[in-house]
Amino acid sequence: MRAWSTVPVAAALAVAGTIAVAPAQAAACTGYVGLTFDDGPSNSSTPALLTALRQNGLRATMFNVGQNAAAYPAQVRAQVSAGMWVANHSYTHPHLTQLSQGQVDSEISRTQQAIAAAGGGTPRLFRPPYGETNATVQSVASRYGLRQVIWDVDSGDWNNASVDAIVAAGARLSNGQVILMHDWPANTRAAIPRIAQTLASRGLCAGMISPQTGRAVAPA
Repeated sequence: MRAWSTVPVAAALAVAGTIAVAPAQAAACTGYVGLTFDDGPSNSSTPALLTALRQNGLRATMFNVGQNAAAYPAQVRAQVSAGMWVANHSYTHPHLTQLSQGQVDSEISRTQQAIAAAGGGTPRLFRPPYGETNATVQSVASRYGLRQVIWDVDSGDWNNASVDAIVAAGARLSNGQVILMHDWPANTRAAIPRIAQTLASRGLCAGMISPQTGRAVAPA
């Protein structure tokens, strides 16, 4: 239960358009990066991930799998309450480039519906599983008003990267860039405090990903 103890406070601050550390950080931000976490939500990892992000004053974009959003709607609402942005990562995490246009449409549209039904709003960003895309995938995403977002830096957390390696990946980020991380690895959660410290030391803050450009910008 402790992981949920700060949610009401975070929710109230999110309504105000900020989070607890935003005023202190604002003057120090000389650039913004996009922290992204794929494959959530779940009851087993999402609460601890959100706690780690909140405790370190970070906001992130959560690329949720539609079937997970449908199964764990409370976690989608928790993401929003914690000040995160919720985005589309397909419904079943397939290799979209191997599917027909109709199947791609189903994957994307059902995820839009599942996230909205769970209280995550209507996503404006989309990340294809495995970063695999083609003209069909991009066309379908555009039809739903989605900006496709891949990444500039891969943390390697999906491949059992160490905490040190994940921290080092975060240190390679520059203004406007986006890093790929995932909801479930314990090493990723463990790396978050050091990622926050490294970014702050370089004057970089966690920003939102612009639906217009796909680049990280100051939170709206």
